[in-house]
Amino acid sequence: MADGSLCAWWCCAVACALAVVAADGVLVDITYVESAVAKGAVCLDGSAPAYHLARGSGSGENSWLVHFEGGGWCNNVTTCLQRKRTRLGSSKEMATQIAFSGILSDTPDGNPDFYNWNKVKVRYCDGSSFTGDVEEVDPTTKLHFRGARIWQAVMEDLLAKGMDKAENALISGCSAGGLTSILHCDRFHDLLPLAARVKCLSDAGFFINEKDVAGVGYIAAFFNDVVTTHGSANNLPPSCTSMLPPGMCFFPKNEVKQIHTPLFILNAAYDSWQVRNILVPGVADPHGKWHSCKHDIGQCSASQLRDSGVIF
Repeated sequence: MADGSLCAWWCCAVACALAVVAADGVLVDITYVESAVAKGAVCLDGSAPAYHLARGSGSGENSWLVHFEGGGWCNNVTTCLQRKRTRLGSSKEMATQIAFSGILSDTPDGNPDFYNWNKVKVRYCDGSSFTGDVEEVDPTTKLHFRGARIWQAVMEDLLAKGMDKAENALISGCSAGGLTSILHCDRFHDLLPLAARVKCLSDAGFFINEKDVAGVGYIAAFFNDVVTTHGSANNLPPSCTSMLPPGMCFFPKNEVKQIHTPLFILNAAYDSWQVRNILVPGVADPHGKWHSCKHDIGQCSASQLRDSGVIF
């Protein structure tokens, strides 16, 4: 990243309201989709994709909630190599158990709608919101850009475990996972029985296409690099790519009108992560004049609020 804020992109510091992982959540074991490796459906480092599944019971036995983990994106070989050595690029680096809480909780009082559903958390290790697919693997970097294949392999694995009999299904995600739930919303619906009630939920995944305070389209260029690096164009909704350059189809505002499945969007009116990384990325503020403001809205002057677009 040109502004040195790589961590801000791939560590994904977005606060996701519905999928908070708390220390007191039930621990769920990891499942590695080993069969995916032969199909080339692998993480950036070539390891098998993974998810965590808590089985449903009672009235929720045939209901499924599939939640996609967030974690930003990598937009070139350098950033993807850095990511490759972390849990966001390799299932070898993932915790073998994670806590299910929030929308994934099994507590009726805290999660009355979904507590007894089959609940899945799909781990994120491709860096493209599950859209990339490049056949060639560079022998030097050994990077695999196979997010779309991971999506398909995980879905096939879950269908074989009972999701093919789903009566109710919800795809959700946080941040980059929230974008996943938008980009794959109709595709998810198409996998399920015709009689199933299917909906999609994006939590903190509605990223805006705005110029930064220096007047540069930083995020548009970044998303274009993501799509180019990962070969995502063929795996983005054709209803968008038929009208706009593929990079523009990473922006939800260019997608949502064409989505047929019911879609719910949850996003903070003041999204501090987007302020820090889209409106005021480090490259747009080389002298640090915006440093205090972008980390605390209470430190912003009237002119900064106006110029950043936080207040219209």
